[in-house]
Amino acid sequence: MSRPDPVLLEIVSAALVSVAEEMSVTVWRTSRSTTVRELLDYSTAVFDAEGRNVAQAARMPVHLNSMELCLQHIIAHHIPLADWRDGDVIVTNDPYCGGQHLPDFIAFKPVFRDGRRIAITCVLIHHVDVGGGAAGGYNAKAVEVFQEGLRLPPVRIVRDGRMQDDLFATILQNVREPETFRGDFLSQIAALDVGARAMLRLADRYGVDALNQIGTALLDHAEHEMRAALSALPDGTYRAEDFVDGDGLEDGVKRIAVALTIDGDSIALDFTGTADQALGPINATLATTTSAVYYAVIAACEVTGTVNAGCYRPITVTAPEGCLVNAAFPAPVSMRMLPGHKIATAVLRAFAQVLPDRIPASYYGTTFNHAVNIRHADGRRQVYFDSELGGWGAHPEQDGPNGLSAGFHNGQNTPVEMIEALFPLRFTRYGLVPDSGGDGRMRGGLGIVREWEFLAESGLLNASFDAFTSLPYGLDGGAPGRGGSLSVTRDGVTTPLSAKTIGQALRPGDIVRMETPGGGGHGDPALRDETARAEDIADGYVTRGSGA
Repeated sequence: MSRPDPVLLEIVSAALVSVAEEMSVTVWRTSRSTTVRELLDYSTAVFDAEGRNVAQAARMPVHLNSMELCLQHIIAHHIPLADWRDGDVIVTNDPYCGGQHLPDFIAFKPVFRDGRRIAITCVLIHHVDVGGGAAGGYNAKAVEVFQEGLRLPPVRIVRDGRMQDDLFATILQNVREPETFRGDFLSQIAALDVGARAMLRLADRYGVDALNQIGTALLDHAEHEMRAALSALPDGTYRAEDFVDGDGLEDGVKRIAVALTIDGDSIALDFTGTADQALGPINATLATTTSAVYYAVIAACEVTGTVNAGCYRPITVTAPEGCLVNAAFPAPVSMRMLPGHKIATAVLRAFAQVLPDRIPASYYGTTFNHAVNIRHADGRRQVYFDSELGGWGAHPEQDGPNGLSAGFHNGQNTPVEMIEALFPLRFTRYGLVPDSGGDGRMRGGLGIVREWEFLAESGLLNASFDAFTSLPYGLDGGAPGRGGSLSVTRDGVTTPLSAKTIGQALRPGDIVRMETPGGGGHGDPALRDETARAEDIADGYVTRGSGA
């Protein structure tokens, strides 16, 4: 077939993105939990008839970049495309079936017109709780994935348009917040249907053959854009590393090493030299690693066209099986975002050797996921889950932004007013952490402090934090950002807590305080403009006693 008309290509490209965005809005408007509705920890995408990601909503790259990997794994090893039927919805959360960690349920719905499969819609949602040894799914003491919660292989949760109620009941029986899970999951199913109906309208308008041809052209165009960006870079191999604090069970930080090789219009990333997989749950599957690499490469290369699976074609990712970034079954992986961030920062650090005027210093480099298993005086239970972010690294031309979500996870702020309205917490502090940004000619962005008083009968705090000791790096002589911290104050006595905390008992009046890392600085601190230093002090970003 001839190449589609460029105008038609642009129109349909925007229409496909609109389908993904319409699905995203559906989830946002109909979901139950603050994790989905406020934190926006979910993603939506549209695949062609062969399972290739052709369009996605502006949500979480960590999800979006691995959706196709999961779908293709399901097709190759579990349910061949020939067995997918109209009215089916296939769902899994298994990290060893193409997923990343158990809280992320990913669902696919094939779309048929006149008996012919024309597309697949996809919605991934991070659910508040999936059972297991810790509320929220982050069991810091887990040494096997079996201890992290309910693990669902790729199965039909909807068959011939009918929800499989016995399977759904089994899932609900194994989670701590069944009504919240039910609401979020039904929102997920509804969004798939919204996307399917939209794809049918596009097929009716443009024809199935034309839609398939346009999808292929969009993938090819994205591949061309990525190859052109890579071709503009100097060939060579560039090496970098970053570190994860540790798993909380064994001593010592964990190294992530990457060799980035640019060869014409392709790029290969090899993680040989990375630490062996950990005993505890800070491991990542290759899906997480590949997703982080895709994010870092696309960001570094400044690909401005429509991002779809075509961008991934020039990128090759390899890692030894059994290492921290390619964990072997049944390694625990609930905290996979901790190495995930450091994979991204290590790749960006390698790119800084190629593009020193473009790449910023390290952002905060972690996800401050935490949950509280709450028990009320009347026996009622709740699970509060939230996630915090930190400061961005300084750019060669400007200071790093304060308290801004990194593009890899792209999370949003959960308003304290919403949390206080739903959970027995009273916030006592929320703001920036002075002196947390790394010094440099350009200063790193500040981390944030969030502090709340616990008001219920009793509770258990779980934390999945990092970058307490493995600090966000500076570049070109810039200082690293300050690390994070966690503490609880009871009766006026403050007790520091470890980055990986499970089952910390809470009682009424306890104050939980978390401080997130700041970003690294860029350039020699001696070259920072004195006016900028004075403004930092006036704004409270830097204190006079900090040495800045």
